[in-house]
Amino acid sequence: MDNNLPSFPSCYKTDSKPHKFCPGCGHPLVLRMLGQVIDEMDLADKVILMVDIGCSLLAWDFFDLPTTQTHHGRTVPTAVGFKMADPEKIVIAYMGDGGAYAIGLQHTLTTCLRNSPITTIVVNNTIYGMTGGQLAPTTVDNEITTTTPGGKTEFTTIKGPELLRNIAHKEAYLARGSTNKPLVLKQYLQKALEAQIKGNYAFVEALSFCPTNWKTKAQQTIERMQDLEKIFKTGEF
Repeated sequence: MDNNLPSFPSCYKTDSKPHKFCPGCGHPLVLRMLGQVIDEMDLADKVILMVDIGCSLLAWDFFDLPTTQTHHGRTVPTAVGFKMADPEKIVIAYMGDGGAYAIGLQHTLTTCLRNSPITTIVVNNTIYGMTGGQLAPTTVDNEITTTTPGGKTEFTTIKGPELLRNIAHKEAYLARGSTNKPLVLKQYLQKALEAQIKGNYAFVEALSFCPTNWKTKAQQTIERMQDLEKIFKTGEF
């Protein structure tokens, strides 16, 4: 991981720190990269942030930006509705893998299919984090969770960007980054906002740490992320 990260974004709130995520969580890294992009693109007066239920909702006090928490799985259609009402805004839907690939999968698919000009950011830690580490659509083969103590075997792992590439408009932007490489993830987030500004759909999945539910120490957490990067290929799609 690069230790030379730039300073905290000016669009951060200063009266709500420290953040409420678990120690070692990847969400703060994703949000820090997003905040830097918003600052560097000078978009703070244009951005609307929508957050889902789950760990992602703890982003609601991160930024000094208009922020709305939606019903679980309804972040994307709420974002689409806001964008339709005010096309000049830059609308970001921020959620976990459950909100995007389980209860919200229909919205993820149809919004991509329509090339709706919003930016969706999905944090993928392969489990349901806030509720205790249960099986998720992104849980990998043989992974032990609280609901698969013998290892997951039932169904195929959902891979969001690969799935969406089959239906996405040719100008849509799809990528997967990793909290192991935050500055590369930052580049993807910038390109995603640029795609929305040009009138296209954008989707970035961020592979993320969850040492609390993975029950891993620091070195184990990094090694597990490296293993996940072999299953969930990072890059632009």
